[in-house]
Amino acid sequence: MKRRVAITGFGLISSLGDSPSLFHQQLCEGKNGLGQIVEYEAQGFEPQPGGRVVSFAAETYLKGRPLRPLDRTGKLFAAAAKLALESSGWTAEYLATHDIGVVLGTMFGSMHTISHFDRQSLVEGPSCVSPMDFSNTVINSAAAQTAIWHKLRGINSTIASGATSGLMAIGYAADLIQCGQQMAVLAGGADEFCFEAFCGLERAGLLCGPASKGGCAVPFDGRRTGMALAEAGALLALEDWDSAQARGASVLGEIRGHANAYNAAWNQAGRGPEAIIRAMQCALEDAKLSPSAIDCISASANGSVADDRNEARAIGTVFNHGVALTAIKSMIGETLGAAGVLQSIDFLETMRNLTLPGIMGLEQVDRELVPLNFCRQPTFISAQAALISSLGFDGHACSLIITSPQLA
Repeated sequence: MKRRVAITGFGLISSLGDSPSLFHQQLCEGKNGLGQIVEYEAQGFEPQPGGRVVSFAAETYLKGRPLRPLDRTGKLFAAAAKLALESSGWTAEYLATHDIGVVLGTMFGSMHTISHFDRQSLVEGPSCVSPMDFSNTVINSAAAQTAIWHKLRGINSTIASGATSGLMAIGYAADLIQCGQQMAVLAGGADEFCFEAFCGLERAGLLCGPASKGGCAVPFDGRRTGMALAEAGALLALEDWDSAQARGASVLGEIRGHANAYNAAWNQAGRGPEAIIRAMQCALEDAKLSPSAIDCISASANGSVADDRNEARAIGTVFNHGVALTAIKSMIGETLGAAGVLQSIDFLETMRNLTLPGIMGLEQVDRELVPLNFCRQPTFISAQAALISSLGFDGHACSLIITSPQLA
């Protein structure tokens, strides 16, 4: 028998704040967490939408020690971890006697630090680079720095599977708890907004482009031209069910099942929905739930012409067309490794206050999409189970099923 996995806390740093309840409230109010990215005009990039956490100050969350060893990705993740630890009730005394693990999902890791280190080494010479920066030039640095900062002694792993990394991190952590290898794990994702990521995704043709030229990042909309890049850090506190109950923790939800699939077609236009369908069906099988048991779906849709279409086709194949469907990236943009985690947190809040956010700006659903129950406005829903969908730009597909603690 696999052990049950309880969600006992969460933490987030996002363009819509650091409070899960406020984050969800602003999503339901249709607040836009995206601004205009104008600072790259000198490099030849026209202004376009993007989601920076402009008010983030790491020292607000991480006190008592120098922050110099952490770069921005590390700060985002460590600050979100601080909030998740507080939310779950894992105090310093508890951490001293229990081995809490960390699993981080990230697409780019500390790309800006790596690029800066390399440029400085080439231009000014190896003797001018900072040894402290060197420690952040590996992709697992954010997870390691977070464990060091918060004295987390359990497993420490980093998953890099593109934009699906955060949701895959939750699934991997859940597996560790289910099989008894870990009692409790902080699992989530983080990616920073930086020039290197912006430049690479723009040149790959994945960004929506300037609004003045018809750029649109509204998921499932017929006008969509690509995504709006954003940043965030977010984690769930996962715990063995019996352990959580023994310490009197509040159980916010349960990880019931997950699955990953991959489509190796060489380009987005050439890919179909098959991998997404497999991920959704296998997640349902893992959870031992039928498609009719799912009350709502949080889609990965980010404005991608091909991937939004394939995701809609997959949902139409696997589920009843009446299941409520939302896409919160319409308001927060594509946060890469943090995206699936933010979607999960939003559903936990949806269960609590019975309101599912709408898809902001969805005016004209793409005529090529199958008819689905796209929630254009906040929707009252008494949800007990949701499927969280996460798609990568290279063919990865990941599905996670979260249920209410009361759902048998």
